[in-house]
Amino acid sequence: MGSSKLKNLTLQRLLYTSISSKTRVPCRFTDASSTGTSSGAIKPTNYLPKFTFFPYPNFNLVRLWRPQNASLTFGVRFCSDIVRLDENFDGFRTEFEVVQGKEDDVEKVYRTIMDNSHAYSNMGEALNSIDFGLTTELVAEILQRLRFEEKLAFRFFTWAGHQENYAHESRVYNDMIEILSSTKYKIKQFRIVCDMLEYMRRHDMKAVPFEVLLTILRKYCEKYLTHVQKFAKKKRIRVKTQPEINAFNFLLDALCKCSLVGDAEGMFKRVKKKVKPDANTYNILFFGWCRVRNPTRGMRVLEEMIDMGFTPDNFTYNAAIDAFCRAEMVTEAVELFEFMRTKGSTMSSPTAKTYAIIIVALVKNDRLEECIKFLGHMISSGCLPDVSTYKELIEGMCLAGKVEMAYKFLQEMGSKGYPPDIVTYNCFLKVLCENKHSEEALRLVEVMIKSGCPPSVQSYNMLISMFFEMGDPDGAIETWHEMGKRGCAQDTDTYCVMIEGLFSCHKDEDACCLLEDVVNKGIKLPYRMFDSFLMQLSVIGDLRAIHRLSEHMRKFYNPAMARRFALNEKRKSTSLRGKN
Repeated sequence: MGSSKLKNLTLQRLLYTSISSKTRVPCRFTDASSTGTSSGAIKPTNYLPKFTFFPYPNFNLVRLWRPQNASLTFGVRFCSDIVRLDENFDGFRTEFEVVQGKEDDVEKVYRTIMDNSHAYSNMGEALNSIDFGLTTELVAEILQRLRFEEKLAFRFFTWAGHQENYAHESRVYNDMIEILSSTKYKIKQFRIVCDMLEYMRRHDMKAVPFEVLLTILRKYCEKYLTHVQKFAKKKRIRVKTQPEINAFNFLLDALCKCSLVGDAEGMFKRVKKKVKPDANTYNILFFGWCRVRNPTRGMRVLEEMIDMGFTPDNFTYNAAIDAFCRAEMVTEAVELFEFMRTKGSTMSSPTAKTYAIIIVALVKNDRLEECIKFLGHMISSGCLPDVSTYKELIEGMCLAGKVEMAYKFLQEMGSKGYPPDIVTYNCFLKVLCENKHSEEALRLVEVMIKSGCPPSVQSYNMLISMFFEMGDPDGAIETWHEMGKRGCAQDTDTYCVMIEGLFSCHKDEDACCLLEDVVNKGIKLPYRMFDSFLMQLSVIGDLRAIHRLSEHMRKFYNPAMARRFALNEKRKSTSLRGKN
């Protein structure tokens, strides 16, 4: 057999084996003008994703031609057409590009939802402003990503259902129902919503008819709210309200918590002629509008509530004033407050919480004269602030940059016969330490000492923690020695904060000295801190300290507790919510 025939036979076997195994190999082919085989291998430089050669056992797959004024060209047959690999494919959209475009749309929509996830954010308007194609696959993917955020998922689901040229399919309804019923808490809150979605899925409808809604509410009452009727029957109480209103309030509350207050109010207007609303119904809608920071619409609900003969309490008014202040409508908040103070009933009179909300709002808007006036009203009316109110007032003033105003508030309270105690001072100090205002914090400590209210161990602990967070270990060590000078004994929390801070600042010798002090004094450390200190000692390689601390902590903790702690830490690290 000649060398030329042997070479051709070898080439045929090689091509047949490579094509039948569906792998790409460099194709050897000749110029159209030549009669022999070429030894040069030409490899196409433009590969098309998602396309493969058909395994034909012949050479019709490759066609050779020479266009005019062009060099040698390589072509591949796809179905019935010939695709030239030297052509421009800018207008050719491959399957890979389509998939990539869908992934980009999903990421764009998901990012928009998360950026507008606050209750007061207009998610619908933000989604309308971006360009993407709304499809069932996209909605299903977004719901999958939001499976642990049921309120956001339902907001997006409702928005998508209102769009033109789109309708939810059964798989989307199933996904939404599964998200709203995945836990006992969720199914208790969204059971009526799930029943409505199930009806819409089965009948392929975008809304539930009024008669069907009443039927769903009655069935819910008969199955889950029977205790109300049983209690009324047992106590022989005549219930004037319809039982369906209790279930309807559950439905409105679920919608308002998902920031779908407009949908809730629209449903309320449809139902109120057949099901008489009660005070809870109006309160739910009112709090819903306050949640989305639209107090103007909330006041309309409040006016209708008063017209229906229901009396709002101070909790309702507090929510309204807080909503006005958050929406930067302080003037309206002051007017409502004056109405409460002058024309309100006993149930709606201002409380210390009401004064705290309005005073902080006035401080943030530099209306200090009115603030002083309201402080006078507060003291004269006997609304003395408790610990939480003190903290809200002082924190609001400090965050607004009005530290001097906070000092003046404390002096004003003291001059009226209500001097601040250690708890009040610690509230003030905590705000300063959390915001790392070290100079103001030290100044407050001096004020405490001069006023005869010396700092407590909690006060010093906050100072030590603040200095370590600021990267100032010398300030923390100085505070530690100051405790000894003032006769304030260090407690377990002080040792934990100090040792942890010293390790974080790479002062290992000082931390080991304090650990030795812990062992000698027989102090019981929390197990979490004990485990953390052992890890730090293992990093620096101090085997003696590890042995001493382990022997000491063995007096307080057994191996079973250590095993339980390790399992809890592992469970936290592998939780599904953490992986999302």
